[in-house]
Amino acid sequence: MKNHLSKGLLAAALLFGCAAAQADPATYAASLSGAAEAPPNDSPATGSVHVVFDIATHYLSIAASFHGLEGYSGAAHIHCCTAVPGTGTAGVATMLPTFPGFPADVTDGNYAAVFDTSLASFWNASFISNHGGTTAGAEAALLAALEAGTSYFNIHSTEYPGGEIRGFLAPIPEPGQAVLLLAGLPLLLLLRRRRAPAQ
Repeated sequence: MKNHLSKGLLAAALLFGCAAAQADPATYAASLSGAAEAPPNDSPATGSVHVVFDIATHYLSIAASFHGLEGYSGAAHIHCCTAVPGTGTAGVATMLPTFPGFPADVTDGNYAAVFDTSLASFWNASFISNHGGTTAGAEAALLAALEAGTSYFNIHSTEYPGGEIRGFLAPIPEPGQAVLLLAGLPLLLLLRRRRAPAQ
């Protein structure tokens, strides 16, 4: 009976942790480089991007920086979805020709913006069409790709029109999620201790 109670408490703690983790906005990040392009290039440029996406509230924020482009900056997009995580190419998921206000005609820059993903204007129309014809379908597809590592951020330049630097976006565990998941650790240790044979 006690064994079943312990297992029940453990399951409840883990379910609570997972549910709470899903309720929070998720954060994704990538380092940008020419080596990560397809095909890779010799650009010495570097960059980084952080994306926060909350599908429940249709909130998506982007914070990006880049330095040392060989060409002058042009467009920037989120692409989705490659067949294999961390490799390959995919079409543009977000608005065309680029994010509004993205630094143009520079070799170094910073960018920060917040978007409402329930608006069709956030998306490339073909991405919506390819995912059920609704913004909800587009949101679900992007979220799945962000979680799977099959979506990337790309900066195009005059020297590399197909993309000078890019990086595949990967989830960053939130501190709260780690705490919730670790909360079940004492229960696991308790169960293990009770199962250990007496010596």
